[in-house]
Amino acid sequence: MKKEIIFMLINMNIGGTEKALLNMIAELPEDQFEITILMLEENGGFFDQIPSNVKVDYLKDYHDIKPLLNNPPKSTFVRLLKKGRVIKAFRFFTSYSISKGLKNKSIFFNYLLRNHSKFKKEYDIAVAYAGPMDFISYFVLNKIKSKKKVQWIHFDITQVGFDKHFASKAYKKFDKIFTVSKEGLDKLLHVLPSIKEKSAYLYNLTSSEYVMKMADYGLGFQDHFNGIRVLTVGRLSKEKGQDLAIPVLAKLKSEGYNLKWYCVGEGSARVEYEKLIEQYKVKNEFILLGSNPNPYPFMNECDIYVQPSRHEGYCITLAEARYFEKPIVSTNFNSVREHIKDGETGLIVEINEGCIYKALKKLLDNKELRDLFIENSSKEYLNFSNEKQKVIKNLSI
Repeated sequence: MKKEIIFMLINMNIGGTEKALLNMIAELPEDQFEITILMLEENGGFFDQIPSNVKVDYLKDYHDIKPLLNNPPKSTFVRLLKKGRVIKAFRFFTSYSISKGLKNKSIFFNYLLRNHSKFKKEYDIAVAYAGPMDFISYFVLNKIKSKKKVQWIHFDITQVGFDKHFASKAYKKFDKIFTVSKEGLDKLLHVLPSIKEKSAYLYNLTSSEYVMKMADYGLGFQDHFNGIRVLTVGRLSKEKGQDLAIPVLAKLKSEGYNLKWYCVGEGSARVEYEKLIEQYKVKNEFILLGSNPNPYPFMNECDIYVQPSRHEGYCITLAEARYFEKPIVSTNFNSVREHIKDGETGLIVEINEGCIYKALKKLLDNKELRDLFIENSSKEYLNFSNEKQKVIKNLSI
């Protein structure tokens, strides 16, 4: 008998959480699991990569809920009044105010979802996959019928505005709580020690076979540059730290280094980063390549991989970059030491421009060190088969 599992997340944008879900689904045996993906929004660059055997559903009226959930409550209140929706305006503001006053988001979520009845279908497992997004956690707990409920946390809770008051009540209702790294689990349990017995960490799955196969498809660098190529893959956002890289490149350029820094990814910070690129006069050297669901040809062809993130849950792009045995510079975010060994397969530095500059300069000046990192990386056997079995076991609860 197949286990029926529903995973709930925001959308299928090109990002680590979405990629992690696709990787995991690809590894789950079809004869054991029947999968449904429930999304808040019907979009995303990874949408076309959802396997044909996976069912897809959407929260049909989320476009109406989203502004109430995300916009400043006072502006929402005024907007409703201007539209003549006085009763709705006061009901909205009252529920929000009570929720905020009592530090209980569930009151507000209940108001937003007041017209939603529970799903008629019952699943074996319902997973709040985009954790910690409290709205999704609430929806899974209160609107989806399932024998078991799972909360899956993909981010460093100390960096994403984690609501301890909501989590302390809601997480008690989940049967299992997973983080994507050991360090992430330690931080969660430091805040919520009472959930220790039901919590565990499961690394995001990656497939060397898939990554290496995809590296042979599509196009990599097309600019015929003959210097050192530095690569970063990730959403363009402050969280991912590309803004730290721009002044680093400018300083190295001023010192005469022949290199270009390429970024695969798209995001809300693009305009800001374009201004920084102009400010530091590195328009021809700092290249924003845009979104690409297949960054692997670039990983295969680059000379150095840099991960300048301010915080991560697991950092699936760094996990994937390891398959290509490149010298790596990474900031010291949550879980980085679960990826690379400082001084052996890469350099781990503090999260600031100066430290990134010194590490990258060290690699540029020392080909022997780059070669050592490549050699040491080639000796590492990256096998996620044990993690795959752990995931299957935990989804068979």
